[in-house]
Amino acid sequence: MNNTEILLNRDELQSAYNKHKPILQSILLCIENKLKLSLKMESVPSYKARVKSFNSFYKKLLRIQPPSLGKQEMPVLTDLIGIRIICPFLEDLTIVEKQLVKLFDIVEIERKGAGRTFSEFGYESIHILLDIPEEIKKQVEQEHSGLKVPNSLVCEIQIRTILQDAWAEVEHELVYKSEFSPFDLPLRRKLASTNASLSLADIIFQEIRDYQNKLNRELDFRRTNFYEQADILSHQKLDDELFVENVTEPEDEKEIINPNMQYVHGTIDDMILEAIHAHNSGELAKAQNIYTQILNANPNEIVKSVIYKHRGMAYFAQNKYYEALEDFTKSVENDPKNFRSMYYIGIVYSLQDDDEKAVEYFNKSLEINEYQSHVYYRKALSEYHLCNFSSAMEDLKKAMKLGLENDEVQKLYENLSAKIELQF
Repeated sequence: MNNTEILLNRDELQSAYNKHKPILQSILLCIENKLKLSLKMESVPSYKARVKSFNSFYKKLLRIQPPSLGKQEMPVLTDLIGIRIICPFLEDLTIVEKQLVKLFDIVEIERKGAGRTFSEFGYESIHILLDIPEEIKKQVEQEHSGLKVPNSLVCEIQIRTILQDAWAEVEHELVYKSEFSPFDLPLRRKLASTNASLSLADIIFQEIRDYQNKLNRELDFRRTNFYEQADILSHQKLDDELFVENVTEPEDEKEIINPNMQYVHGTIDDMILEAIHAHNSGELAKAQNIYTQILNANPNEIVKSVIYKHRGMAYFAQNKYYEALEDFTKSVENDPKNFRSMYYIGIVYSLQDDDEKAVEYFNKSLEINEYQSHVYYRKALSEYHLCNFSSAMEDLKKAMKLGLENDEVQKLYENLSAKIELQF
């Protein structure tokens, strides 16, 4: 039987398709589950999986007549089964591709639309053909006894950004599923302009993401150092080895801020990133200078709250607890929901031996966000110093329940257990 006769026998092809469809769906589900379990990335992709419908399958067989036609009961196409991985950012595409290469045996990688210019329209996408893993073949063949996975079957993986996927879906409706295709030059220009705008939006989103990642790395480093300094001071206090006074620098050692000094960069975001980087590099005077310039520009309350918090942490790093407390307090005044600044106020009060005030602000922080293990721990420390041992133990157990486990936690737990036992 030649290819024409095979294709003309549509009923037999549909029967073979219907027979194999359950095993194809099982393979697809197994690969999708493997992807969801194995792909590791910061952002969260979404997945679309499908077995090609018979009508689409048959039309494509008519058009391309693949080599498998007539050689097996169920002819195969490279896109007979497919999964689309839709990612928020451009950088995710490379991350996913690299991991797929490690997870599967790759047959082919094609970058659709990579050669187009902005004067042309068409979707962009990375298409990867992968072999079906042997363990998946064996699993589905056991589940569907009597059925065999078609020879040369591959799974097509498409990797796109959200905007690339949106464009592809709309383009498919406008161009490929319509009897009228826009050959008119003005319409083609409009499509090309829309495609270019979406591509530019993807680039801008990625630039913002890169900025956020850089800022977050700086913030994490700075926050870790802040907590480490507070931990050291708190642990020394617990051992009765440190007495912290309300320290202020002599007037002649204070940095003089010029309110008229202009910053060289253009945006508050630039200034914040520069200040935090200076802070992390130990250039605390420079950091304070930039924070003060931002505040002098009179930004909105939320920005003020953030900047006062950052500047307070810079003061804290220099043991300027009075100035730090003042800035943390202003941070809360500008944003009453800023639970981190409330926590920092509590830390300063605890280091100044005002544990009642410390507990008050730890409680205020926890009222806004109750899932802060370190706040429960520091509250337990202050309760310990106030000899409220039962309350301290209750807070310490909450910290432990939220996953805080280290030598200092264990040490406080043992001290509290001993104190509570003595009371009874």
